[in-house]
Amino acid sequence: MVNYKIEIKKSAAKELDQLPVKDLHKIIEKIQGLSVNPRPPGCVKLTDQEKYRIRVGRYRILYSIEDKMLVVYIVKIAHRKDAYK
Repeated sequence: MVNYKIEIKKSAAKELDQLPVKDLHKIIEKIQGLSVNPRPPGCVKLTDQEKYRIRVGRYRILYSIEDKMLVVYIVKIAHRKDAYK
C-alpha cells in the first residue's frame, strides 16, 4: 500500500499549537493515519468544496487530497462551531 505525504498549511499549524494537550494527541494520531488511508471510515466530502472532513471529538480536521501526487493537505483544524466559517 502506498503512503501519502502529509503537508500542513501554516495557519493549520498555528491552530494545532493552540489546542488543549488532551485533544492534541488524538488529532495528531488522526492526521498521521491519513498518510495510510486518506479516506478513513467516517470522513465526509464537503459538498461545496474539494475538501474532506474528519471528526475528532469536538474538533474537525479539514483537508484536501491530491491522489496523483500522493499528498494530503491539512487546511484547517478547528472547534466544530468554527470549522466551517
